[in-house]
Amino acid sequence: MSDPLSPYFLGAWAENNDLLEKVLLELVRDHVYWRRNFHPDDTPPIATTAQLDDDYRARVAGMTRELHRLTSQLKRSVPTFHPRYIGHMTSELLLPGLLAQLVTTIYNPNNIVEEVAPVTLALEYEAGQGLCRMVGFGTDSARVPCATGHLTSGGTLANDEALWLARAVKLFPLAVKDACEATKVWPDESLRGADDWALLGWPVSRCLDLARRLQRHPELQPALDDARVEALGLARFCQRHPLVADLAVLAPASAHYSWVKAMKLLGLGAAQLHLVPTLDGRVDVAAMAEALARCERARVPVLAVVGVYGSTELGAFDELDALAALRRPERSFWFHVDAAWGGYLPTVFRKPDGGLRPRAEITREFRYFPSERVYRSTAALAEADSVTVDPHKLGFTPYGAGAFLVKDRRAFDLVMQRAAYVFLDTAADDSVYRNAGRFSLEGSRPGAAAAAVALNHRVLPLDHQHFGLIIARSVRACESLYGQLPRVREALAGVARVVAPFEPDCNVVGLSFNPAGNRSLRAANAFTRALYESVAVKPKGPAQQPSAFFGTCTTLSLAQLGDAERRRLADELDLDLAQPDADGLFLLRHALMNPWLLASPEPGEGTYIDAYLAHLIALARAEARAAPRPA
Repeated sequence: MSDPLSPYFLGAWAENNDLLEKVLLELVRDHVYWRRNFHPDDTPPIATTAQLDDDYRARVAGMTRELHRLTSQLKRSVPTFHPRYIGHMTSELLLPGLLAQLVTTIYNPNNIVEEVAPVTLALEYEAGQGLCRMVGFGTDSARVPCATGHLTSGGTLANDEALWLARAVKLFPLAVKDACEATKVWPDESLRGADDWALLGWPVSRCLDLARRLQRHPELQPALDDARVEALGLARFCQRHPLVADLAVLAPASAHYSWVKAMKLLGLGAAQLHLVPTLDGRVDVAAMAEALARCERARVPVLAVVGVYGSTELGAFDELDALAALRRPERSFWFHVDAAWGGYLPTVFRKPDGGLRPRAEITREFRYFPSERVYRSTAALAEADSVTVDPHKLGFTPYGAGAFLVKDRRAFDLVMQRAAYVFLDTAADDSVYRNAGRFSLEGSRPGAAAAAVALNHRVLPLDHQHFGLIIARSVRACESLYGQLPRVREALAGVARVVAPFEPDCNVVGLSFNPAGNRSLRAANAFTRALYESVAVKPKGPAQQPSAFFGTCTTLSLAQLGDAERRRLADELDLDLAQPDADGLFLLRHALMNPWLLASPEPGEGTYIDAYLAHLIALARAEARAAPRPA
């Protein structure tokens, strides 16, 4: 029986070349026929006789020459498709999405409005609803909450949108109170006399219930439009409501750097992003609880708490269930989960009917995975108010395709845009949520990306029997590498120590080395960096090195580590971290995405993981021989 995933990738040796060429040619020809049959009686504007003209041929030759020059330059691209690439969070692409994106680009739909993208807007909605169900959000329009999702250019924009939407929701009751005071109309008696501190603690559901009730009071609308932060601007809104100037966002120290950009973009300021310490690479929940308590004691309103489901640095998963439990009815916050990396991992957990598989059933398929923490966090995704997912990472879809998912689509009512020259209406019914251009941060968006994501999901539904097969392979490759570390340590005994600072949660693992007898963090970093230089892509050199592997790196800040973690790493690496001579620990970082990492480079010669570890052992021995002995 053939490999069930073999039809869905082009392959490291382009084994499915004939399939790619055949289907792509069929799809391009179909597009050509479509063009020829659209008003076929019209006179073609490009005369066929022009093709016989010398000037025409010269121009074609010039265009063709530049295209061939481009493909020549592209041969220096990084071979991220190959099992020898284990660096950044990119890998081989799924053929359905690749072909869908290529052919849809010829049609060039802009997913801003149905008038120019009726097909791909529907595909985007389909993809967004599928991703919502994957993370556990309900999508039944007859029930509240009903989720919806849309695509973005990437995770950064999705995170930006999360804070933008959170601000619109959490500040809404303050604006309503102002409008009520101006009009003397009180659709909710709890607003009368309520102070800003109390209103800023309202749960998201209560804010959205209020917004829907106001639809029965059109007399409030003019005053409300004038009172909202979207109309006044943050500075003038803060003059009316001084507490808003201190709005805080709490996130783990492991959070992506895009959160700093989001704070700056919204005018909240980077200083109001409170980074909470981590424990074993994951947010310290007790420290998060204490940070929330400090904010309450100082009367600092918390806009949002961010949890991470697969950190960019080492793929670590926060305890989302414990973070969600920190909300209280009278002092709530918007809970956003940044799952840009780990977002597709739930496909391993999902049954075809959408239910969650028992952990005991899943553990039988793996060596270590999933931990109890990862299982609970996956189940707790459904408790978030919004989630960021990147199809162009573990969705194996071409760039750029991020996604922003919202548990209660009514939140988008508060940022709905009116533009008569684009949108025909602004009614808040089911149809309005099928066009994300009305409420997303981005306007023009490529319909080709929506086609790519939707086709991948149609061919491989988001459950453990289909898409989950790909993610499971990725996890098993990580288990293979991590499980062989004792063998690597034995092979490097007396040469160097090797440590994975944190047990991997899914499919990313970092490794740090320290030459035998060395106590200096700076020297250990230099040793590991020398190994990295042997696997790093050289931007100005040839990327095709058949015998090499390609990796990347990161530096783990010591300030991010707790005392117990620092002592553990000092012991495992035999380093002086009490008075370190560097600010961080340099790591080789491996994103083990490729579906063929457990295949054999040569028959009977072990897997690519085996070959890579052998390569790493050889590099470490060579570096130890070349490096001066530690003092």
